[in-house]
Amino acid sequence: MGQIASHTGDATAVGPHSVAVAGIYNARTELPAEALRPASEVEARDGLDDLPWRPDHFVGRNGELDRLDAALARPGVALVQAVHGLGGIGKSTLAAHWATTRDHGHQPVRWFTADSPAGIQQGLADLAVALQPALKVLPVEALAEYGLQWLATHTGWLVVLDNVNDPAHVTPLLVRAPGGRFLITSRLGDGWGANVSLVRLDVLDPDESLALLTSIITSASPRDLDGAAELCAELGHLPLAVEQAAAYIAQTPFSTPRTYLQLLAEHPAQMYGQAGALTDAERTVARVWNITLDHIATRQPAAVDLLRSLAWYAPDAIPARLATLDDHGPVQTNQALGLLTAYSMISPDPATGTITVHRLVQALARTPDPTDPHRTPELIDQARENAVTHLTQNLPTTPQDPLSWDTWRQLLPHIDALTHHTREDTDTPATAYIHNEAGLFLQHQGLLHQAISYLHRAQTHYEHVLGPEHSNTLTTRNNLANAYQDIGDHTQAISLHQQTLEIRTRILGPEHPHTLTTRNNLASTYQNAGDHTRAIPLLEQTLKVRTRILGPEHPQTLTSRNNLAHAYETAGDHTRAIPLLEQTLKDRTRILGPEHPDTLTTRNNLAGAYQTAGDHIRAISLLEQTVEAFARILGPEHPDTLTTRNNLASAYQTAGDHTRVIPLLEQTLKDRTRILGPEHPDTLASRNNLAHAYQTAGDHTRAIPLLEQTVEAFARILGPEHPYTLTTRSNLANAYQTAGDHTRVIPLLEQTLKDRTRILGPEHPDTLASRSNLASTYQIAGDHTRAIPLLEQTLKDRTRILGPEHPQTLASRNNLAHAYQIAGDHTRAIPLLEQTLKDRTRILGPEHPDTLTTRNNLAGAYQTAGDHTRAISLLEQTVEAFARILGPEHPDTLTTRNNLAHVHRLAGDLDQAITLLRRNMALCAGRSGIDHRLARGIQQAYTLAWQKRAVIGSKLEFRPTSRS
Repeated sequence: MGQIASHTGDATAVGPHSVAVAGIYNARTELPAEALRPASEVEARDGLDDLPWRPDHFVGRNGELDRLDAALARPGVALVQAVHGLGGIGKSTLAAHWATTRDHGHQPVRWFTADSPAGIQQGLADLAVALQPALKVLPVEALAEYGLQWLATHTGWLVVLDNVNDPAHVTPLLVRAPGGRFLITSRLGDGWGANVSLVRLDVLDPDESLALLTSIITSASPRDLDGAAELCAELGHLPLAVEQAAAYIAQTPFSTPRTYLQLLAEHPAQMYGQAGALTDAERTVARVWNITLDHIATRQPAAVDLLRSLAWYAPDAIPARLATLDDHGPVQTNQALGLLTAYSMISPDPATGTITVHRLVQALARTPDPTDPHRTPELIDQARENAVTHLTQNLPTTPQDPLSWDTWRQLLPHIDALTHHTREDTDTPATAYIHNEAGLFLQHQGLLHQAISYLHRAQTHYEHVLGPEHSNTLTTRNNLANAYQDIGDHTQAISLHQQTLEIRTRILGPEHPHTLTTRNNLASTYQNAGDHTRAIPLLEQTLKVRTRILGPEHPQTLTSRNNLAHAYETAGDHTRAIPLLEQTLKDRTRILGPEHPDTLTTRNNLAGAYQTAGDHIRAISLLEQTVEAFARILGPEHPDTLTTRNNLASAYQTAGDHTRVIPLLEQTLKDRTRILGPEHPDTLASRNNLAHAYQTAGDHTRAIPLLEQTVEAFARILGPEHPYTLTTRSNLANAYQTAGDHTRVIPLLEQTLKDRTRILGPEHPDTLASRSNLASTYQIAGDHTRAIPLLEQTLKDRTRILGPEHPQTLASRNNLAHAYQIAGDHTRAIPLLEQTLKDRTRILGPEHPDTLTTRNNLAGAYQTAGDHTRAISLLEQTVEAFARILGPEHPDTLTTRNNLAHVHRLAGDLDQAITLLRRNMALCAGRSGIDHRLARGIQQAYTLAWQKRAVIGSKLEFRPTSRS
């Protein structure tokens, strides 16, 4: 064999078995005749397979392998392609594993590195040389043509075309060689034609990625695997990233998954480009994805800009409206999205209008690297600013508006991600605005800890950049104070409001609207903290100034009047609260209209005042009207509608109408769970209220589990020391007590009192209520030596703090008198009850439920003292009043009639006792939802009366002595 220099021209065949290979060459190659058979006559011998490797560590992918089997069983070609189209998803590994382990029946199996036309040509040339080694002296073009001719004239072969970047590069090959099978791997998912079967490849399942990581790390010896699952999750279960991390750990003696996570957090740019000591440097996520970005940037540089911006959001469900190019129109934006989709760097979901980006693509795209032209610090900073701008442009303007909540819920994960990925020293006024608005939304959603975090970050930035006295700083500080108030941290709330009030008074003046708003907020915080002595004067002053400056009919003046009335009501001053609310309702109806939300709010508040004052008829009527109006104007699922419906249920319960209470509360809980979420504070409040209704109806099997769940949820969401948590814990203790489980009641109440004393202070109304409840529990347990001193101290403190005529002070006096009575100390019980009855009659009115309760208790004291005449007279008046005001079937009416029958029995008038008890039994028989304990007590009393046996009558108060 030799080479003979010749003229440039067409190649010609020499000899009868020579092969002519078309083309223009500078030399003519002459080969032995036996080596130059036509490609069609050359059969594949054994040993021609050239798979570059067989994966050492392969996990999972059974479903994909099965789909690949099915795809290659049909005519056409199969494409292995990742859902996200990422380099590193494991396309090549899957193809190599399938080709070496599955019974596909193809031979030979050839592997072409098909990332360019030159790579495909080289693969064909290598095939030609493998078939006819003597051909290796031919130019690569001639060898490629020979290899292609062989594929075109044979069947049963399999060619893997790995990492195809453009379908056009392989189309001539697919057209000319239809007799075998092609297995194609590519980052592209489009442009393959109808005959290509797509087998899409996603990231590994968590168990699979953990198995892959573990197998590589422990391949030589056992290793510490602490943090392995977390590392896999951080890497997004991307096979190449998992292999890269595992190789690094395996080849670094003192590394663990936990230390790798730390390195990844502290040195991301280096770690994404760092392979193991013995690993191919080209096999890193940074290098693999840079190749893809190079291709994208060549076609449209703005597409890479867009990808960097998307990197600052959460990986899933990115709204398409956040994926825009500021300096380009919609055509260029759509082109960029299409290009990123084609290279599978993003996965759009047209059905939801959202985009998904793999978390590791994001992590790399937002990590600056001065050596990487796609990730210079300047480009990363610009991308972050673009992401902030897009979020700001898409924020709803009213976080409190339920119509905006769906939008907020779509954006919140991306605000969270942006906040997590940015440092405070990179914050701008735009990010502070995002944090403030998101904080307000979270506050209204009851996510108070997260709200405080956002509001604090916004306030810190404004104060640092704009100064402590800038209006934005003051507004955000006010919002932060309100969030602290909602979470029950009155100390922080008061301090922040005081700072804001001092600055606004000094800068804007004491009568500026912003100053008055801050004064109103501070007063509200004092009120929530139980400090009425500071709250009411501040509200009175604010109302006075607003009336003088804004006028008596200005909406803010009416708001001040409403707030002051609420403070009067909270302080127990119904004589000032109700007229003020009535006047405010009248004025708002005239000025704003009868169906304005502020008018309806005042109507709701007035109904609450009527209810507290014992006027259930007017309260229920007003609430029913308000529920109907809210449902018609704002919608049946608006939070204000649900709140008013909850209030109506409370009014029904106070009136003893359990047949309407429980269904209404159950429906409200169901609606709040669906609309607000199962862990929103309002939903948990509904759960608490429903449990109380079950308890009142005697259904402890449903009440106690519901309260236990609610205590756990409040403690987890708002914290174990939040006032709502403590209140629900107190309610749970009361349910235990009602169910007769005294062993759990006292420890729970003692702990609640201890916590309230420490958190709220020893003189907070809730603390005093806890002390009263604990004392009543001691009393029920027969421990008068601890009950009476505690009640005496509570009365003394309430008299000093709330005043001698506050309803809670009168309740304490009533409870102490009842304790004296139970202890047999009639000389102190009767005078105290007589004075309490006199004061309640004067302050609350003769027919207020609390007044009637005291009258019932005084009658019980007379009876215990043996004065049946006065006891019967007083009980007859009380039964008549309860029947007229609350209805003949109300539990308090039935209880008082039962008590009257008991006194008649003790006085020897069994006929009258039996008549009264028979009346009670008839009323119980026709009434559903009644407390079964009360019904059972009436039945027992009736039976015993017939048997002429003495019994002790039940003295259930309208308001249990344990609740004050």
